[in-house]
Amino acid sequence: MDKRVVFAVAGSGKTTRIVESLDPGKRCLVLTYTEQNLLNLRRKVEKRFGGVPQTMVLSTYFAFLHSFFLRPLLGLSMPSRGLNFKGPDLFPMIREERDDHYMDGGRRFYYNRVAKLIVKRGMVDDARRRIEKYFELLCIDEVQDFGGHDFNFLEALFAANVPMLLVGDFHQNTYVTSHDLGVNKNLHADYERYKERFAVAGVVVDPESLVKSHRSAPVVCQFIRDRIGIHIETHSAREASVSFVDDQREADQIYARADVVKLFYQKHSRYRCRSQTWGDSKGEDHYDEVCVVLNDTTLKAYRRGGAMVLAGITRNKLYVALSRSRGNVYLVPEKLFAKHIWGEPDADGTPKPKKVEKLRR
Repeated sequence: MDKRVVFAVAGSGKTTRIVESLDPGKRCLVLTYTEQNLLNLRRKVEKRFGGVPQTMVLSTYFAFLHSFFLRPLLGLSMPSRGLNFKGPDLFPMIREERDDHYMDGGRRFYYNRVAKLIVKRGMVDDARRRIEKYFELLCIDEVQDFGGHDFNFLEALFAANVPMLLVGDFHQNTYVTSHDLGVNKNLHADYERYKERFAVAGVVVDPESLVKSHRSAPVVCQFIRDRIGIHIETHSAREASVSFVDDQREADQIYARADVVKLFYQKHSRYRCRSQTWGDSKGEDHYDEVCVVLNDTTLKAYRRGGAMVLAGITRNKLYVALSRSRGNVYLVPEKLFAKHIWGEPDADGTPKPKKVEKLRR
């Protein structure tokens, strides 16, 4: 059965590729990582089919693991009350043979060890048979987010006799499904080795068909290539600009514009404006203009000129933020927004501005 992974660039139509492959006459399973990705996926499915056909299951990865594998396969021997997402390495020294290596005291499975449990307890064949029995197509969106034990489990599922379509952008790896000690710690360290993991497992690797963005303007793609070091092309011919704003008055004007979303590296909720973090903006594709707020690290890298030398995750998150816009991109140092940070509310609940002399990162 054909199994294919398509490596794409931001805005090239990854989710659309999946939706176009779906057939309402077939039993299809589509998995993604985050709730936001699931919401975007559901919108596109509903737009194409007028709703979600009864033959299709759209789900986040962990919700599906719990409902489709854990409950049917372990419902009697290891009854659970859900998943624990709070700590990846809460009890790392407990032996793998014991149930409490996988569950907390409230009988919730540690999310980062669910896939490990399925493998270690010899249930991979059962999992594959369940996929083959209930579905005729398996699709995974944002596959670059799979890591830790979950990537090992994904590799094991490749042996299932079911067609599979996986799509993702290696450089949009801003977080992974799970961490557990050093398991697959270097999975995303090298693109070529990453692609080889799929090829060795018998999955056809397609790095070419979605290499052009439908969203980002040529000048934005050029900036990403030259300054971020990530190759991206575009179908768009839209006129746009990438502007560095170093003037307080202009920064205030951009801050006040409700039509321009402000994307911060972290702690965006401190600013009472339309905002989001770089990483959490992944999947958004409806912004006409964006303001990418540069923290101290990325501001220094930008000012040096040439290719910006950044840690892998920081670079990937910046790439995500830059590629959200259909038009102009404004780069603004976060220190110019410092006066807009809101502090603790007054006794009556009214928020009040916080005086900040210098914003630190």
